[in-house]
Amino acid sequence: MIKKYSVLIGVVISLILMIIAISIYPGGSMFDQYSVGFDWTKNFISNLFAAKALNGAENPSRIWACVGMIFLPFTYAIFFINMSKKIPEKNAVNILKYGGAHNILCTFLIVTPLHDLMLNISITLFWTCIVVVTVFILKTRLHFFKLFCVVCLLVFYYSLYLGGTNNWGLLPLMQKLNFINSTILILGLEYFTKQEDFAHIKPGRQKKTSN
Repeated sequence: MIKKYSVLIGVVISLILMIIAISIYPGGSMFDQYSVGFDWTKNFISNLFAAKALNGAENPSRIWACVGMIFLPFTYAIFFINMSKKIPEKNAVNILKYGGAHNILCTFLIVTPLHDLMLNISITLFWTCIVVVTVFILKTRLHFFKLFCVVCLLVFYYSLYLGGTNNWGLLPLMQKLNFINSTILILGLEYFTKQEDFAHIKPGRQKKTSN
């Protein structure tokens, strides 16, 4: 029972811990140093991991956010491993397995001084795996998930565009939207897809070695 619902359990535990962290964040954002509490439209999730809040106060949300972050990469890794068992393509299977596993280490290191580097690597690994899953979902008859995968990717790439153009006004909100979308997508794919949905997809041809 626990194994079957491990992804859901991991997501729920992580969400509870992050909500606690958000609820006790003292305040301050890059837009207003003296704001009180966590503003969903102005604060970034990364603000929760600092030793001090942006208003200068000690940050009690840090421990809760860090523990919550421990559960997320393991949950993602379990999902990608489970998803790899449904897809009949060796290269895709390897990307999902190893990408999910390496994402665990990178996500752990997000809460260290290597935050920016590890965040970029973790995001790249995670969304590369999502792209791989999307490619195979598009070959199925799962029309709702086809649309949902594409929408999630569009939201993600729009967020990258906002960051690249220094449009900080919308970026905090888009960060939350990305997280919500990807979490719902992961839960949906985990519990509402099965191996039979991909059974008609022929594995890539293996190159024959000459004698």
